[in-house]
Amino acid sequence: MSLRPPAVLERRWLALLAALTAAFMDLVDVTVVNVALPRIQHDLHAGPALGQWTVSAYALGYALLLVTGGRLGDILGRRRVLLAGLAGFVAVSAAAGAAHSPGVLIAARAAQGVFAGVMVPQTLSVISVQFPPGRARARAFTLYGMLLGAAQVGGPLLGGILLHYDLAGLGWRAIFLVNVPVGLAALAGAARWMDDSRATPPPRLDPAGVVLVSAAALALTLPLVQGRERGWPLWSLLLPVAGVPALAAFAAVERRRERLGLSPLVPPSLLRRRSFSAGLLVTTALFGAVAACFIALTWGLQTGLGWSPLKVALTGAAWPAGMACTAQPTHRLGPPRARAFVRTGALVMACGVAAVAGAFAATGTDLRPWNLLPGLFCAGIGMGLALPVLANAVLADVPPDASGAASGVYNSVTQFAGVLGVAVAGIAFYGTSGQVTGPSPAARTLAVAAIALLIAAALSPLLPRKLPWAEPERTPDGRPSRFAAIRASLLRHVHPGRSR
Repeated sequence: MSLRPPAVLERRWLALLAALTAAFMDLVDVTVVNVALPRIQHDLHAGPALGQWTVSAYALGYALLLVTGGRLGDILGRRRVLLAGLAGFVAVSAAAGAAHSPGVLIAARAAQGVFAGVMVPQTLSVISVQFPPGRARARAFTLYGMLLGAAQVGGPLLGGILLHYDLAGLGWRAIFLVNVPVGLAALAGAARWMDDSRATPPPRLDPAGVVLVSAAALALTLPLVQGRERGWPLWSLLLPVAGVPALAAFAAVERRRERLGLSPLVPPSLLRRRSFSAGLLVTTALFGAVAACFIALTWGLQTGLGWSPLKVALTGAAWPAGMACTAQPTHRLGPPRARAFVRTGALVMACGVAAVAGAFAATGTDLRPWNLLPGLFCAGIGMGLALPVLANAVLADVPPDASGAASGVYNSVTQFAGVLGVAVAGIAFYGTSGQVTGPSPAARTLAVAAIALLIAAALSPLLPRKLPWAEPERTPDGRPSRFAAIRASLLRHVHPGRSR
């Protein structure tokens, strides 16, 4: 038996380190900005819409390019596309850190999301390409799972620390500029150690579908983010109506591409499956509620009560701490009863968020961190029950030949739900009285998020009762089983970038 040379072993682990660094930057950038929003708005002399767009522009660009970015890697080579995405991400991070106007910052954040949508689908291809099935690949995926938890906790903490200690006098700009040295290191490592790969045969792009769905998404989100601040002008009421023809044209294009076998962005046959379409609604409600919760906490505690960014970040860490308590047991015990775990998790999250809203309403300006910790911890426990099996439950009834497209659609919906959640949170927080001090706006917004979580729990019975985890890898005639196809698809798409 021949052994792999030590140099090759070292090379593949170094390639993994470079790829995980790129993924970590993206995951942190989703959350690090939240604690800096009040200071960004103050320094750039902008209103609440800037805060909303600073979060939403990133998620929207990411969601719209995610599926296309994965297909670009399949066609052009995943290493080449990763390097291009990383280089672009570093450049626009520097632009965001140097921004001196709201428009420049929003444009830079949107570009960050676009390049992340190109970069992230390639990052875990290093695991599939350079780690054969076995103990080493399992260890590599374990490291990636640990990275997700570290990024979730580390994003707000990193933002709080950078703002608290005012690194090099940069203020909030440091949260973007820190990507430059880290990204350049990841770029050099990926260029040196990562092997290239591409799909055979390569899929076809769907540029018309991307343009039409992007237009429809903007027609919906732009009025929600800008309309309230501008007094709900006529265009903010008409633009969502204009999005309807864009959606109709998108549906027609996708039906035609599916009929011709041309890899539609969203195969219409998928949406006709009740469990999949209902699962997307559950996903939208759950992820939108989470996004609304985190931005409401930032606004409520920093803008409303004057807490420091570091204090907000340390208090918010109770949420991922609760998630850590249940995520691993859910991975082991959840698949046979996925629907029950999603329903229970959404209900527990709703109770936790309602408790946080109650703490804001009951204690007023005397609010202290320990008033929030039980509710935040409870919400994290619920998220740990629902999230590990949610994606698998949404995809469980999808046929094997459509699992890749379904996984890409699912992950895009999670990102768009974040955009929608932030937009609705802005209306709930600022829209009733214009009051931005004290606890009332945050309590109101968190109550809306709790209602969204109850809607997710109410829709969960439409998900499959159990997942096909116990099925064999192959059917008796030698074809891959549904379980094997779903698992391979999830490695490529559900946390984007897991490609074979």
